[in-house]
Amino acid sequence: MTEAARAGVTLETSEREFAARYAEFAAEGTLYPSREGSPLLEFGVAGRVLYLFDRSGPYAAAPGAARLVVHGVLEPVGLRLLTAQEELREQLHALGVSGVEGRGVVLSVGRQVVVVRARLPLVLGAFGPLPGVQPGDWVGFRTVPPLHGFMAP
Repeated sequence: MTEAARAGVTLETSEREFAARYAEFAAEGTLYPSREGSPLLEFGVAGRVLYLFDRSGPYAAAPGAARLVVHGVLEPVGLRLLTAQEELREQLHALGVSGVEGRGVVLSVGRQVVVVRARLPLVLGAFGPLPGVQPGDWVGFRTVPPLHGFMAP
């Protein structure tokens, strides 16, 4: 059992509630056809292909144009405020099959969740405390795999 589980920390109450809460930050892209029974969504967005764990259930995601809430869990120290001396430019790099790291501007901050625009909006959750960031701040981040995809309502 993880420390977060022992502490009773949750980032979502249900898939539908999470997708609805963050729908305004959904990324627009293209879903590619996937194999029957595969839990991964292949999502073309912002000039790259992301592999997302399908959180909306089987058959909810049809190939073609789509709006998905892209959610990642930050590494334990996976978010840091950038300084004025660092390059303040949106960046996003894939890590392995389904993790990302990058830089971007903070769009929204909630309890244990920060939304960052880094070529696309990313809803990033943490099981520990977040550094004091506010909308408009620039941050660097790194997630653990897998990224999750929620169909936006």
